[in-house]
Amino acid sequence: MDCGDARSGIATHELLMGTGGPSALNRRRRRVLDTALRTTPDGYCPETCLGKDVTPREHDWGVDVSQTDADTRGAAAPDMTRFLLAQSQLGRSPLLIHAPDTTLNLSTDLRMNAQTLTDPFGRQIAYLRLSVTDRCDLRCGYCLPKGFKGFEEPEHWLTFEEITRVVGAFTALGVSRVRITGGEPLVRRNLPELAAGLSALPGLEDLSISSNCTRMESLAEPLHRAGVRRLNVSLDSLRPEVFKQVTGGDLDKVLRGIAAARAVGFAPIRVNTVVMRGVNDDEIEDILGYCADNGFTLRLIETMPMGATGQAARDQYLDLQTVRRRLEARFTLIPDILPGGGPARYFRLDATETRIGFITPISQHFCETCNRVRLTVDGTLYLCLGQESSYALRPLLRDGIGDDALLDHLRRAIALKPERHEFNERPEKVIRFMSMTGG
Repeated sequence: MDCGDARSGIATHELLMGTGGPSALNRRRRRVLDTALRTTPDGYCPETCLGKDVTPREHDWGVDVSQTDADTRGAAAPDMTRFLLAQSQLGRSPLLIHAPDTTLNLSTDLRMNAQTLTDPFGRQIAYLRLSVTDRCDLRCGYCLPKGFKGFEEPEHWLTFEEITRVVGAFTALGVSRVRITGGEPLVRRNLPELAAGLSALPGLEDLSISSNCTRMESLAEPLHRAGVRRLNVSLDSLRPEVFKQVTGGDLDKVLRGIAAARAVGFAPIRVNTVVMRGVNDDEIEDILGYCADNGFTLRLIETMPMGATGQAARDQYLDLQTVRRRLEARFTLIPDILPGGGPARYFRLDATETRIGFITPISQHFCETCNRVRLTVDGTLYLCLGQESSYALRPLLRDGIGDDALLDHLRRAIALKPERHEFNERPEKVIRFMSMTGG
């Protein structure tokens, strides 16, 4: 049930109070959200109202608060911890918060370091993927439908000031890597201005960008001067006709953009190729050769069933384990590690400096080491690319939330991060397009 407060930071939730014991919980995901109580002042709804001054009698807690001792309720603003303890004494089960497919128990113990963000499964969050737009000047079939016009309205975009404030809160909590994404981030006007503000934040060690490079020829120098150092570029084919088929774009324009980024000093540059059966799977060696000639790293990516476009692309899915075996017939692949915080499993080719990475969300998921969350252009924080668990930050920012409260909300959001995606079990589950989240 929802308290009806539009400022709620939890996008999908309900407060439950029942008579079932812990055995009724999903034990695998049961974790405490005691920070919601430990850091919440008396008289504030710990989760749904998020700052609205209420008493239990004004909020539907799912229980009859008249059964609670007057001393534990207090006068106008009861201590919520005592309130929950009183319910426990009455034989009621603890307060639960429900996010999509995740049940969290406030009575279980989870200790979060005040200066770091650790999710319920012990993973420290150190990496933020920041989408500055959901728009793109290409139309890759697995990402954004041709003719799609349902983009976020500009008045809902986070301003550069709001973005910098949120990223600053993340860095204060130990996040050290930020990647600017889209859509296509280079279509956001004055992007180097934002990059300069982000790169000046204390605690930010690595500012990178993912781009299709259609506009990089003119923006490479100002972005590099603003502090962006690493580049991931989407390049699904080196054949102009195939590139046009997949993206609707001009391959030569992209290659000139990549060359410009290399010339001004972006390093490392990593080429991301979504491998599609019957489309580009026969040119992997050619793309690998292009990367070797230019000192780039190639990263092969499996298609993911995100939105109608991603689900349609399932027919083109190719298990990258078969690609790896194909390459192993020609090269010695030596396991390697590269910095960057991403999910790829890297290999070095023979005794060369050429490296190839495999990103395999379907055939060999990497959820157990996931250290990232995604902030969309409208201020929604997605905790998992393959789940709908989210936390709305824009309403809080525009209601004038204080710095300490913002840090607290980020901690609450991370406590909702699910254990893993369900691309294999429930491929139809994620209905938003990839471009809406930021890859």
